[in-house]
Amino acid sequence: MNTDVVVSVITGILVLIGLAGIVVPVLPGSVTIIVGLLLWAAFIGGPLGWVVFGVGALLCVAGMLATYVLTGRVLRREKIPNRSVVIGLVMGVVGMFLVPVVGLPLGFAVGIFAAEYLRVGEVPGALRSSWQAIKAAARGILVEFGLSGLAVVTWLVGLSLRF
Repeated sequence: MNTDVVVSVITGILVLIGLAGIVVPVLPGSVTIIVGLLLWAAFIGGPLGWVVFGVGALLCVAGMLATYVLTGRVLRREKIPNRSVVIGLVMGVVGMFLVPVVGLPLGFAVGIFAAEYLRVGEVPGALRSSWQAIKAAARGILVEFGLSGLAVVTWLVGLSLRF
């Protein structure tokens, strides 16, 4: 089998793992896509490989930055401490192992609500702030997934031009 084909298959696997990692934060997301594109560019070489890597990496980095900026802005505006988000993330990971399929979002929601309830001391206030945090996290994931998806489309276009 040709080296270009093997590297392209490995890159495809890394890209799929990366896309899954954006939604499931246990896996590295955009970084895995960037590594896959770098691998492809290094082996394919030439202007095509490096242009695909450059555009794809730029899109992935923009997605990561947008996630932090958008989510952080809402969390600061709502005065939600990072501690609540970290507790939500930890509970999401625990939930992922306890309840298949829905455990991650369920654990995140329960964890952030519990942290906010302890902070605020009332159910309505905790529900409001935890809902804002959940929406902010979902918006950030959606933006990062969209930009990383464009990076994958860039790679697919490069792949079709190569072969």
